Order: sequence, then structure tokens, then C-alpha cells
Amino acid sequence: MSSWFENVEGAAPIEIFLLNKLHKEDTFPQKIDLGIGAYRTNEGKPWVLPAVRKAEKLIANDDSLNHEYLPILGMEDFSDLATKMLLGEDSVAIKEGRVISAQSLSGTGALRVLADFMKRCCNVDSVYISSPSWPNHQLLFKHANYSNINTYRYWKQDTRSLDITGMLEDLDKAPKGSLVILHACAHNPTGVDPTVDQWKQIADLVEKKQLITLFDCAYQGFASGDLDKDAYAIRYFISRGLELVAAQSFAKILVFIMNVLVIYYLLLKIAVIYQI
Repeated sequence: MSSWFENVEGAAPIEIFLLNKLHKEDTFPQKIDLGIGAYRTNEGKPWVLPAVRKAEKLIANDDSLNHEYLPILGMEDFSDLATKMLLGEDSVAIKEGRVISAQSLSGTGALRVLADFMKRCCNVDSVYISSPSWPNHQLLFKHANYSNINTYRYWKQDTRSLDITGMLEDLDKAPKGSLVILHACAHNPTGVDPTVDQWKQIADLVEKKQLITLFDCAYQGFASGDLDKDAYAIRYFISRGLELVAAQSFAKILVFIMNVLVIYYLLLKIAVIYQI
């Protein structure tokens, strides 16, 4: 009897996870894992930060906490604080009640939810993604059944800078109502962001062509070290009266905070050892 699953095709391996697998299988005794950014002991085993262990114990011993279902949109207090972090405490959109947020499984989950929402509820079928971009952007919109997935020029190799001219030329060809994926800050993978003047040019074109922007914000605070500065583009678009959607992720921010705490802890130990 044949199997229902015999025709399932294997997906292409994801490079970073394949590299991690090959590392584990390598028998070389002096190997070092420089792939996935995770803490390890000297023996190469997973290491959980003491602060995380302490927080887990506090949560486990707190009888006021429970495992009830969250509302359909997630934890309201968390979403409200996240929205204020992204849009600013004094955001006119928040004051006018024009903002709604929902909790998802990190940035990838938020992007997929938004892709489905824009497709099913707003009849959007055309999306423009920077070239290059995070590889999952293409996959997410492909699996959300967008029939018109396009790229716009972003990276200019010869000058190693933003190709603002090419970007604007490509987006100027986008049909009305197309969804444009923009990286709020710390563009992945180039790390190059538009200047304040260039964001104005992009906003002008978005307004003229009546496009919809989806801001992917996974590195707020990373690009400049300032949460407000890194949220500039989103807040500027809102100040222009432009409607938008945003996918906000805290995964990398929390890793960054843990790194800072570890460095601070090590510096304190060095200070004690040398009596600084």
C-alpha cells in the first residue's frame, strides 16, 4: 500500500542550520561553533544565563500566575507597551485610536499574519521586497499565495551604499495598492538604511503612488543605540498621515540585552580582581 506522504518533496536546507548540523557531526576536537548566536559552556553545551534561571524560578513559584488562554489578540498590556515603544508615547495615531495590535510568535509569525491579512482582508496581491532582503520575506509571501512578488533595487555594489535612485525607479512602477516591505532600521542583510532625506523621498513616492507599507522592525535600538531614533521612519510615515502595518520582533533585542549583561558582569569581575 502506498503512503499519502510518498510524494512530499524535501525542502532545501537552511544554510545556518545545515552548518550547525555539520559542526555537531564533525569529530575534530578543536572545532569552534561561530554559527548560531547562542551561549555555550567551555564544553560546547548550552548555557542558560543565571538571570534567566532566576526569572524562571520566580515565575514557577508565583501562585498568582496561571495558564489560562489569552484573548484572541494576545496579552493586551504587552501589546500596548510594544506599540508605544514603536510609535512613541505621544503618537497621534495612538491618541486618535487608529492603532490595533496583535501578539504573534516573534517576527516571522507577525509577517505571516500580516501577509495573510493583507491578502484576504485588503485584497492585496502585489508585494515589493528589497534586493537583497531577508530570504524568508520571499517565502512568506509565496506561501501566502501572492501572485505578484517583485523586488526593488536597494544595494549598490560599486559604491557599497543604498541605491536610492534604483529603489525609487522600481517602486514608481508598482501598481496602486501594492505592498512594499521596508526595513525600519538595520536593513537585513546590508545594514544600510536610508537617510532622513531619503525616507522623505520614499514617503513622497508611497503617497503619490498610493502604496501600502509593511515595516519589518526586528532591530529597534540596534542601528543607533536609540529606540526613538531607530523608529524614525515608521513615526515619520505616520506623521504624514500614511497608513501602514508593522511586524515588530523582540527576539534579537533580548539577546542583545543578555549580551550586555554578560559583558557588564565580566567587567565587574575584572574590576574586582584588579581592584580597579
